[in-house]
Amino acid sequence: MITIRSSQERGVAKIDWLFSRHTFSFGHYHDPKFMGFSDLRVINEDQVQPKQGFGTHSHQDMEIISYVLEGALQHKDSIGTGSIIRPGDVQRMSAGTGISHSEFNASATDLVHFLQIWILPAITGIEPSYEQKAFNAEEKKGKLLLVGSADGREGSITIHQDVNFYASLLSKAEIVSHILGTNRVAWLQVASGKVLLNNLQLSAGDGAAITEESLIILEGNSPSTEVLLFEMVA
Repeated sequence: MITIRSSQERGVAKIDWLFSRHTFSFGHYHDPKFMGFSDLRVINEDQVQPKQGFGTHSHQDMEIISYVLEGALQHKDSIGTGSIIRPGDVQRMSAGTGISHSEFNASATDLVHFLQIWILPAITGIEPSYEQKAFNAEEKKGKLLLVGSADGREGSITIHQDVNFYASLLSKAEIVSHILGTNRVAWLQVASGKVLLNNLQLSAGDGAAITEESLIILEGNSPSTEVLLFEMVA
């Protein structure tokens, strides 16, 4: 079964420096039908104006992933991390017992456009930690590249949950496939372009819950498509 979450049906938050679309309930946006999916709790698509951003705020017991699509995101936190996150980078912050951080557009002139993803951890109360790795476009072209996993295998970031997180860049008519094991489900998020998911069309911003399927077939349906795939426990 594939259930499409249309981009235009997502929640919206809009202020002078921020435009955000919420796939699941978040902040002032609440929809009891969309509280998350498996261990995936938040997918926010944020666009932040130059020199603006989220001031210092705190989190606890959450795996928080930032995936930048355009521009550069500046991160600072209470465990001493300071970094710039750019397209191709995957950043994971484990809030654990508690962490404070800020996220700002690192540019004085250009928009930053990124996905903020929250995953519920398998174990609460862990030591807060931070990890960031770069995956170039060539690594993702025409394949589902593992960029996050519970054990950090194949050079992926470590996520403290039984989840396999893949990223892919597809050209027109290019096909990749993924087998879903027993008692596994998946969520597909289209970051840009258009894709056919088991012959169902999705466009940028669309998501899809994939359950009771043994095979996922993705076919690029635009000159360039970027997708994220999260495979999790049913």
